[in-house]
Amino acid sequence: MDNIINWFTENQSMLLATLIQFVIAIAIFIIGKFAAKLISSATKKILIHKKFDDTVISFIASLVYGLVVIVAFIAAISHLGFNTTSLVAIVGAAGLAIGLALQGSLSNFASGILLISLKPFKAGDFVEIAGTAGVVEEVHVFSTQLRTGDNKTVIIPNGGITNGNITNYSAKPTRRIDLVIGVGYNADLKITKQILNDVVSSHALVLKDQAITIGVSELADSSVNFVVRPWVKTSDYWPVHFDLLETIKIELDKAGIEIPFPQLSVHVNQENPNEQ
Repeated sequence: MDNIINWFTENQSMLLATLIQFVIAIAIFIIGKFAAKLISSATKKILIHKKFDDTVISFIASLVYGLVVIVAFIAAISHLGFNTTSLVAIVGAAGLAIGLALQGSLSNFASGILLISLKPFKAGDFVEIAGTAGVVEEVHVFSTQLRTGDNKTVIIPNGGITNGNITNYSAKPTRRIDLVIGVGYNADLKITKQILNDVVSSHALVLKDQAITIGVSELADSSVNFVVRPWVKTSDYWPVHFDLLETIKIELDKAGIEIPFPQLSVHVNQENPNEQ
């Protein structure tokens, strides 16, 4: 017992220094956790202000908090005199292994953040992405959900979206309809052009403040092709598209103007039975 008391007496200064270092290490870790909460909270407020998705906000805030806590823990044990080089190497190797294992998911996650932040489209837009056309229903962190014209649900990984072309048909308030109308070579081009102009100009949903383009675009093999290009509101695109095609066909038939169609001529050679 006397030996123990003597040892404490002789090493009193060393024990005091060790205790102070231990207290400082704990203080570093506690301060680090407090700082992690502040930084995480500030990050969350910034993301909310930027109108990020709630799932992304929660994930990034948690990730920031965890990283700051890890840094605080490493700083605390480093203050105690432990060699943290090996620990950092282990954490780095673990992070690399996890990253390789989740490479596809992380790619989709990063793409999801880009889509949510850059907003090339939003819910309700009609788009063509990754070879699929449909109405955007939901944009998630890892995937985007579309509803096709025949009411099918298509889930597309976000990585495939950002790696390809994105066509947003709903982005602009107006769209141009591009029709190609072919008539026979014996048709009167002036009358044909007047009929096309009358049909388009009289349609109630065609925008009157936008120029309508009607003209001969091609002298094809069996027809003279006109382009008909009116402007409409984006929401009226398909109704006007269908109406114009139907009305143009009716009016051209009334005027006796033929719309050529492919024809196949079959020639049959008969052999003379007397020659056999």
